[in-house]
Amino acid sequence: MTTLLALFRRPDGGPGAQATFERRYAEEHLPLVAGTPGLRETRVLRVVEALGTETDLIVATTMRFDDRAAMDAGLGSDAMRAAGRNLREIAPGLATLYVLEDMPDQWAAASHGVDTV
Repeated sequence: MTTLLALFRRPDGGPGAQATFERRYAEEHLPLVAGTPGLRETRVLRVVEALGTETDLIVATTMRFDDRAAMDAGLGSDAMRAAGRNLREIAPGLATLYVLEDMPDQWAAASHGVDTV
């Protein structure tokens, strides 16, 4: 799987500006993203803390695709282009996007000793 990770920083303007961003993100942006061809799953998470340090991150969103080709096709779609235009309007300069690839050869080491019951 290939994941597009979007990290959003807190907008200037205090709690009201953050509430406006979150409302517009949910009502405008996410429905546009949902129309992306090849998109398997979208998860939106609130950043509540950075352990041991401060952070200005407030939201993390993961968008999962079968593979890089599916993600690239999705990014080139009309739906994602519309989402990109919307994002530049509602969160100018607040988002950083990362492309993540699964590392299945590391999964066993990462879950060693984890109780899954």
